[in-house]
Amino acid sequence: MTWDLSCPVGIETPSTTPFLARSVSGQDYHAEFDFELRVCQWAERAWPPDRDCENPILVARQLGTKRRRWDTIVLECDPDGLRQRAEFGERALDSDLLDVIPHAPAEWTYYRDALPDPGYPWRYVREAIHRAGDRGILAVRKNGGQIEIRRKSVYPSWVERVIAIENKPDLDASAARHLAPQIERDVAMGLADEVWVATAETGERIEPALLENVPVEAGILVVDPSAGDADVAWNPRTLDPSKPGVRILDRPSGGDHDASAARFEYVDPEWKAQKRREIAERAYERGWRSYVESMRPDCRHFELSWEEPGPTPFCAAKDRRQTAAECRGSCGEFEPEPPVWRTKGWPIEGGPGAAIKRLLARRRRRQRPGMK
Repeated sequence: MTWDLSCPVGIETPSTTPFLARSVSGQDYHAEFDFELRVCQWAERAWPPDRDCENPILVARQLGTKRRRWDTIVLECDPDGLRQRAEFGERALDSDLLDVIPHAPAEWTYYRDALPDPGYPWRYVREAIHRAGDRGILAVRKNGGQIEIRRKSVYPSWVERVIAIENKPDLDASAARHLAPQIERDVAMGLADEVWVATAETGERIEPALLENVPVEAGILVVDPSAGDADVAWNPRTLDPSKPGVRILDRPSGGDHDASAARFEYVDPEWKAQKRREIAERAYERGWRSYVESMRPDCRHFELSWEEPGPTPFCAAKDRRQTAAECRGSCGEFEPEPPVWRTKGWPIEGGPGAAIKRLLARRRRRQRPGMK
């Protein structure tokens, strides 16, 4: 067996095995999944695009609230707070844990005296307390039949700004008409500090995105996926998440035969602050490289294509970049890795598919200082 020492990640691989060494150019970047990964790679490397910022950046994808999911999320973090957050582990704190951990006292205290009224039955709080104890992020004991808690570390305020990006590689008039109501709702809610639309570069003197009906409060990023660069075509309006927002429930289309009124409700700043914490926690755990968890890297045809912006998934059987929806066990081209790839001197336990997962996990941890 021979070894290919030119692997871009510095890992020895059998030259007979297609693993992490493909370079692909001239592909169509208008597939939204691939474009989304390119935007995430650029944001992790170059955010913010139009100002100096030395704060650490976390990037995630496909996160949001029950009613709205954003393609890309960028978190501008407090450096000390982000390092402190690592003391609570890599896994996210869900909404129940966030009702407990930030309020945990410095000294042993009966949990009902230490925590604010959650607004739901206390039995769910007790379940969250025991989960936190099992994870080692909260000290829990029983004293005379009562559950007492004590914090192990102070939960920090580690997120300074939340940036939402909607990815539309082909932002034509039809796409803009469908996108505009979503952006209007994002701006009215004010959950994020900024809202952007990212679209693929066309090379025209005036980018078509500037001529479409996109709300002026949203910024426009023009992305060159092959080069891994982006330019600001329009700057966004800075929103204020600390103020009440407006949730648009129904907006009539208008016209000569539609005189109905719009329906909306106000959203208080406390709800917005809680949702921002929940989104930030999920982003901390998942990042944007978690796409591999919903694909089949254990397929013999699964590869990572390496270009200047960074690695993206590639299907050797289809000879193109596949999407997360395509890369399933039900795919007609799916073939499990041959057992020989996982034995007989293979230097990475589990074969190339497992190695790809570990590679992406290591890159995700690099963005989380203090994480062991």
